Amino acid sequence: MPTAFWVSLVVSGIAAYPILQLLKAMKSRQTVSQFAPEGHAKKQGTPTMGGLIIAAGFGVALAVLSLPSSGVSATIGDSVGQSGIELIPGTARLILVLFVLFSLIGFVDDYVVPRLLVGKRGLGWKQKIAMQLVAALVYAVPAYSGNATYIGVAVFLVLFFSNAYNFSDGLDGLAGSLLVTLSFGLMGVAAIAGHSEVLPVLMALVGATIPFLVLNAPPAKIFMGDVGSLGIGAVFGATVLMITLPVTTHQVAHFSGPPPGPPIGICLALVVASLMMVVELVPVPLQIASVKLRHKKLFPYTPIHHAFEKAGWPESRVVWLFALCQFVLSALAIQIAVGLSVENGVTLVR
Repeated sequence: MPTAFWVSLVVSGIAAYPILQLLKAMKSRQTVSQFAPEGHAKKQGTPTMGGLIIAAGFGVALAVLSLPSSGVSATIGDSVGQSGIELIPGTARLILVLFVLFSLIGFVDDYVVPRLLVGKRGLGWKQKIAMQLVAALVYAVPAYSGNATYIGVAVFLVLFFSNAYNFSDGLDGLAGSLLVTLSFGLMGVAAIAGHSEVLPVLMALVGATIPFLVLNAPPAKIFMGDVGSLGIGAVFGATVLMITLPVTTHQVAHFSGPPPGPPIGICLALVVASLMMVVELVPVPLQIASVKLRHKKLFPYTPIHHAFEKAGWPESRVVWLFALCQFVLSALAIQIAVGLSVENGVTLVR
């Protein structure tokens, strides 16, 4: 776990400035939506696709974790014994595939479409969802082969978190600060649930994000873009499901009949930890549906962080509020997981 953090931190730190200069040379610049709050006009032209900084460190760290020498054998409860499966390499390879596929979708949305189709800011939502669905299936089918229930849940969570986290990329420092605070919450719950294979993945994500946050701090010199937010959100979705399992992802396919039920306490903890993602995502489709059906808005602005700006809050205050809320929710999630550490016959680590 420490190795994953330091590798991603160092690689992203080295790559940050060259990537910034490359994006400037590519003229990959922010196009502010006409529907964004008035204060966002000053962000026009700021380099975007800064998620490539995170991708550099995270990708290298996952590649290192994918090496067979980084693996550990798993114990499944008391009745199965040693599986002999190297969990960390297998997990890292699957997560790397998922991250790359969603990052490629983000690259098409951020860079390819705006240059091929003049006047378009990116992919349409139907095109984007269709591509995400295919990418999620490419990950979920081998990860949960033969288990339709887990495949369906994996696809849902990957799409949910990918789009929720994508919506959070709207203010200087917001997406990065939410990533760090949410990751620590997920790591705490994963450790309590005994899913050690998740920890180095999330630590690598945190390490890779620190250099990006330096450049994304207000006033932002670079924005994350879909090339970063879609892949990061997909990783969150994948890890959330992995943490709920009473067995590792690599052993789910070994079960016949109905899949084993998840520990209720761990599921509740993960729901609490993920509430900020719910807050970011859910108001958007509700707003669209209300405007189309009722011709009225439910919220002053969506994504919801813009509603606080509309109320006159400074951008930095909104970012601090959301980051602190996520910190508190992560701490509460860990406490819930500790308090409910024995569920469905699975003994968790206290």
